[in-house]
Amino acid sequence: MEELKAYLKDNSRLTEHNPTEKDWEIILSKFVRQDFPKKTILTKAGQTENYLNFILKGVARFYIPKEENDLTFNIVFSNGFLSAYDSFLTQKPSTYNIETLTDTTLLRLTYNDLQTIYNETEFGNIIGRQASEELFLKKQKRELSLLNLTAEQRYLNLFSEQPKLIEQIPLKYIASYIGVTPQALSRIRKRIY
Repeated sequence: MEELKAYLKDNSRLTEHNPTEKDWEIILSKFVRQDFPKKTILTKAGQTENYLNFILKGVARFYIPKEENDLTFNIVFSNGFLSAYDSFLTQKPSTYNIETLTDTTLLRLTYNDLQTIYNETEFGNIIGRQASEELFLKKQKRELSLLNLTAEQRYLNLFSEQPKLIEQIPLKYIASYIGVTPQALSRIRKRIY
């Protein structure tokens, strides 16, 4: 829990409110630490997302299941929030899956517990806002990279942001994430190396 507390303190752009010890006690008591093995489906298409997760350790991917090749559209690494957030907010079924790509440790907060935090602490609203902003900014960055960068640039950015962890992700998922076929990714990698 100390990792989450440090992350929230270090990354909060909303420093005008210092949480009290009672705020921290309420907030941290609602998060549950849970370990998941590699290849675990955290959220399945058709199910409603009930968790806002903070990744302590691991890598997960968001994908749309397809008969031939799944479409990976997001990869999330340690020290960030993870959720089928549209489903979480609306409490309607997700249209995509979230799967762990490595052994993963999460701090999980249920939808109902988040509502309790919002109602009982002022700082809880700051956390909710921060998580929403982080998820939005990551989505925006991803969309802009798809519109403005080449597949090679997207691959190099991903590799520079997460050089060790990217080695743990199967190439077919990386190819799908940067918007190319595995064969095209192979050609990109040959040009680079």
